[in-house]
Amino acid sequence: MIRRWYCPECKLTSRTEDDGTGQRYHICRKLRGLSVPMVLEGVKARIVLREREDYVNGDAVQLDPERHRPVMSIDVVRENGNDSIVLAPTATAKGAT
Repeated sequence: MIRRWYCPECKLTSRTEDDGTGQRYHICRKLRGLSVPMVLEGVKARIVLREREDYVNGDAVQLDPERHRPVMSIDVVRENGNDSIVLAPTATAKGAT
């Protein structure tokens, strides 16, 4: 099965040949170099970056490469529903020495 993809933000296009269960991602130049999902051709959508609004306090978070602000999620907004990619902080620990 051949599927055609596009990015609603930078207009990059791609095609894949697969069983129809996968998702396509790319590094988007319009969304500040973050890896974002592509959308199937013919689906009207937009991609929204959501900044983390609380205090980071040393958490290991995904930063926006240009603004150096923490990104909380990347949302694909469609007419028939939304998909969200949540960028949760990475846990860290220190061992006793």
